[in-house]
Amino acid sequence: QVQLVESGGGSAQPGGSLRLSCAASGFTFSTHAMSWARQAPGKGLEWVSGIYNGSSDTYYADSVKGRFTISRDNAKNTLYLQMNSLKPEDTALYYCAKGYNPYVDVDYWGKGTLVTVPS
Repeated sequence: QVQLVESGGGSAQPGGSLRLSCAASGFTFSTHAMSWARQAPGKGLEWVSGIYNGSSDTYYADSVKGRFTISRDNAKNTLYLQMNSLKPEDTALYYCAKGYNPYVDVDYWGKGTLVTVPS
């Protein structure tokens, strides 16, 4: 069955960096778009970033553009999110998803990894 397991969350100071990883299994990772979404405390789900299987087309929310970078290693069945210049408003539970756009084609979700950036 499809499994998505996130790791790499934790606490970082404002201006700091974290790299999230998502280990995927149970499907042909290299042929599917993948994405990251997040949910901050008391807020709705936000689509953070997406990447197609060829890695050439990506999406970034305006809130993270220029600070976050999505990438994938198809040989390792792993999705990444490099997060730099972290801000307190980046505090959220980050989810890995199979599919590009959570509102259109995501069909599986990981359980999430928590990122905390204190103010």
